[in-house]
Amino acid sequence: MPTIGIPQPFTITAIKTENVATKTFSLAGSLAAEPGQFVMVWLPGYEDKPFSLANANPIRLTIAAVGPLSQALHRLQVGDSLWLRGPLGRGYKLHLPVQGVRRIALVGGGYGVAPLLFLAQEAQALGLQVSAIIGARTAASLLLVEDFTALGLPPLLTTEDGSAGQPGRVTDALRLLLAGSSQRPQAVFACGPVGMLRAVADMAAQADLPIQVGWEAHMRCGIGLCGSCEVGQGWLTCLDGPVFAFNPVQAKEKGTGST
Repeated sequence: MPTIGIPQPFTITAIKTENVATKTFSLAGSLAAEPGQFVMVWLPGYEDKPFSLANANPIRLTIAAVGPLSQALHRLQVGDSLWLRGPLGRGYKLHLPVQGVRRIALVGGGYGVAPLLFLAQEAQALGLQVSAIIGARTAASLLLVEDFTALGLPPLLTTEDGSAGQPGRVTDALRLLLAGSSQRPQAVFACGPVGMLRAVADMAAQADLPIQVGWEAHMRCGIGLCGSCEVGQGWLTCLDGPVFAFNPVQAKEKGTGST
């Protein structure tokens, strides 16, 4: 059930180490959430922070140890509790207004891969054909490759140092995918670093394809009160996003929202 106001405790049922910096936590419970939505995670003694959902039933969170809260989360064990508030924000919309879309591309970089795994499961349930691209700096930094493969969606991999998959960035793999014919996607969904999202949005615009991007921003309250996540023409990432059906930095008018 949604826990918008007061954080609610959830018990950790499993912990999987993804790489040297990242773990996936499975929790006892579920949320009525869309892929791309986020939750605010809290532990006593720490400020709560936003994290995307890697799944909602059961709840799964893929968390990198990059700050005090996430480092404390990494010290938790199965049976311990953490507290969630959410789901919050706007997620990806697979019921696209464009008629006849059956083939989509999911493009994830870094920690942005997690919500796309959730999205891939939803897309498969709708019978969509999915192509996935996952990128990272090195092979050791790639995330959730096995999970996508287990869905029957072995992803195209890119690494900046060439240690796995195609050398380069996700945009290089997307360019090749867009140049194809039978597997060319009819819509693009992306999540990752801001620079990557800008490049992917530009490529989609040039190819005249609809796009939805999961935008990254510093979010403190998660409910539109503090204004810390403002982006572009006055959008609040926590309310108007984090998923936008356009590049919010380059958009000219507020009114082409993400729904």
